[in-house]
Amino acid sequence: MATSLSAVESAREELSGAAARGEGGRAALRRFSDCVDDFLQGLFAGAPRAAGASVIIALGGYGRRQLCLHSDVDVLLLFDGQIGEAEEKRVRSILHPLWDARFSVGHQIRQMADFAELEIDNPEFLLALLDARAVAGDATLLDRIAVRVRSPAAHARILDALKQLIDERHAKFNDTFYQLEPDIKDAPGALRDVWSVRTIAAITDPALIDRGAADRARLDEAEEFLLRLRSILHREHKRNNNVLNHESQEQTARLMGYGGAPRQQVERLMGDYFRHARAVSRSLDSVRQTAPVPVAANLVRSRDGIRFVDMDHAHTHPESWLSLFQAALDTTTAVTDGTLAWIQQRIERHPPEAFFPRPADRAALLAFLRPRAGLYARLSEMHDCGLLGRMFPEFQAIFCRVVRDFYHKYTVDEHTLLTIRNLERLATRAVRGRERFGALLDDLAYPELLVLSLLFHDVGKWRDEDHVEESVRMALEMMRRLQLPEESIALVEFLIRHHTHMSRIAFRRDTEDPEIVRQLADLVGIEERLKMLCLLTLVDVEAVNPDTLTPWREELLWRLYVDTYNHLTLEYADERIEHEESGLRAVMAGRPGDVTEAEIARFAEGLPRRYLQLFPSEEIYRHVRLSRDMHPDDVHADLKRKDSQWELTVATLDKPFLFSNICGALSSFGMDIARGHAMTNPNGLVLDVFQFTDQERFLELNETGRDQFLTVLGAVISGRTDVTERLRAREQSVLYRRRAGVTPTPPVIHADNQSSRRYTILDLVAENALGLLHRVSRAISRHGCDVGLVLISTEGQKAIDVFHITKAGAKLTDAAIADLTADIHRTLEA
Repeated sequence: MATSLSAVESAREELSGAAARGEGGRAALRRFSDCVDDFLQGLFAGAPRAAGASVIIALGGYGRRQLCLHSDVDVLLLFDGQIGEAEEKRVRSILHPLWDARFSVGHQIRQMADFAELEIDNPEFLLALLDARAVAGDATLLDRIAVRVRSPAAHARILDALKQLIDERHAKFNDTFYQLEPDIKDAPGALRDVWSVRTIAAITDPALIDRGAADRARLDEAEEFLLRLRSILHREHKRNNNVLNHESQEQTARLMGYGGAPRQQVERLMGDYFRHARAVSRSLDSVRQTAPVPVAANLVRSRDGIRFVDMDHAHTHPESWLSLFQAALDTTTAVTDGTLAWIQQRIERHPPEAFFPRPADRAALLAFLRPRAGLYARLSEMHDCGLLGRMFPEFQAIFCRVVRDFYHKYTVDEHTLLTIRNLERLATRAVRGRERFGALLDDLAYPELLVLSLLFHDVGKWRDEDHVEESVRMALEMMRRLQLPEESIALVEFLIRHHTHMSRIAFRRDTEDPEIVRQLADLVGIEERLKMLCLLTLVDVEAVNPDTLTPWREELLWRLYVDTYNHLTLEYADERIEHEESGLRAVMAGRPGDVTEAEIARFAEGLPRRYLQLFPSEEIYRHVRLSRDMHPDDVHADLKRKDSQWELTVATLDKPFLFSNICGALSSFGMDIARGHAMTNPNGLVLDVFQFTDQERFLELNETGRDQFLTVLGAVISGRTDVTERLRAREQSVLYRRRAGVTPTPPVIHADNQSSRRYTILDLVAENALGLLHRVSRAISRHGCDVGLVLISTEGQKAIDVFHITKAGAKLTDAAIADLTADIHRTLEA
């Protein structure tokens, strides 16, 4: 330790001597900072061990290696874990020798958990972290913090805070750098302004210093001059004094080497000071006025739009180009003309695969395509600069393509983009009177697939033959290139293949004919496809020309949608899978070797026909496997992640209160059921599939959470655990009580005994609440009713559930309906 203290004193003397020669600039300060680094590294190595990893981080001027003689040694002592007695001993063994060595220490002691959220209310600390560097210990701890501090969002906050700090500091000096006794550190045009210029450029665009009034060489010269002055002031005052007052100016001028009489020396010194201060002030004004706002990695928003910061990096990473337009979408601005021209000049150098090389890039594409304000404008920019056609060569085939048919008003490519603009207007409620269609769009699980379908629905028109089949072929090539899931591929293929079907029916057929509606219901199979096909039809017809979609035609389309939707939700449970069903034959034909035709037939025959539309073949094979070796008390369940939701599949033999108990088990874990299907085949096998969100992240945060949930589910279904008690405990929890005070919306229950040949249909619309489905389905079971099919949907805080029920194998009598609905009302009100 004595050697280390001696080395520190020698470094002080060396810096003091350099200051006396007027040479205490960047090089001298770096040498002194490096010596302090060595001293701290020795202290760190000899300190008592902590329970976990730790690091000493240099901040501020010390972080920049510009430590003056009497500057504060600003350090952050960071621990990876809780700070206990061992960590406190380690801190003391580092700080006490620093104080003994006559350093003024500005220290912070933190643990990693403190950086879970950025301290946006502490801008000085965030600024200090920008210059942070690890001096001793585990540097990866600093790297973990840097990911947060050096993000575009953090940089945008830091930029705003820095501008405010500059204004507040300048106000103390009357906003002028012409101070006859200037503060070399804090005055306008002084060292803090130099650092501010560099910081603004570093977090926005490093090239700012080389543009406009900013000048890198002059800034470097000014910084060197000011640091030399500061070193002299510290040496002469023997403390952290940075004011160049009248008494100090003569001695400072002499040490800086100015010739002539004392007065002339001072005048020359101060003349040079104001020259440098003016250069710094001009640089700061320039970067403040022109600094763009960071919006994403290598992207900023300038006055004329979104642009890249490092063009060389962008050129070698074409997969980042889509983020340019995503940022423009997010900030409701355009991409700069210069950036679009830059892309156009380089677009031919990259193949389509270069834009989406990783799964994350392909997921970003789908996220970009979600309909919202500005999507049409951004896609148009991409099309005009050639990027859209390069990403999708199939779309480039219809560039400026003219089809002369006397009713299309636009080129094929513009017609396609206009369909997306029409969809965007539905999403933003830009057209009065179309709120009902906008609600359909809001209800879609994957609206981006509808946009993708629109992009490709007419690409086959590049040639004069039947464009639908060619569009399907080209879309399939694109989707396989992007490695989309088979479910997504099937949905997009369906929409493109049948994109003219609904308009032909609505405008050229008698939609009052039940058979016409039944055929459309057979085609779409499920409500999601119906909604997407309806929306595609609406925006496609409207984009043909301004006069095509009359109010009368719009009403015809809506009526067809409503009639088909009612058929799907009210009558479709009557239609069962039969042995010769074409869809079932297709499933059998593609079966894997471990699944037999007999197994598939035994499982699927007698289920509602919608089952074949709801689930792709791979899922059906999974259900068949799940239903194997089923005994009366068995419960076979599977839980898997599906995008942002979870999916629970339960196969078991029918038993009292089954559906109610499954819903209750989900609710008891705080799961929010978004969609669900409950179906029973003639053999008594029940298949229940639920999509739900885990708002409390129980399954994600607990390693054994999946097993815990499935264990409880099995115990609830078998009757070993009372789910009502679990729900009651949850209702009494602090988490649930926070919702108290909200006035509940009265439930609406409608019973329909006419639409279905087999079932009484019970429609329930109610406020989505804890255990809602459990309570309702339990009431149904109490009345001796069997549930043949359940359709579950959640729209915001509104639950929309449709139960197809029977009693003793027949539809309910009017009296039974009255008793049941009254009981459900009482149950929900209680």
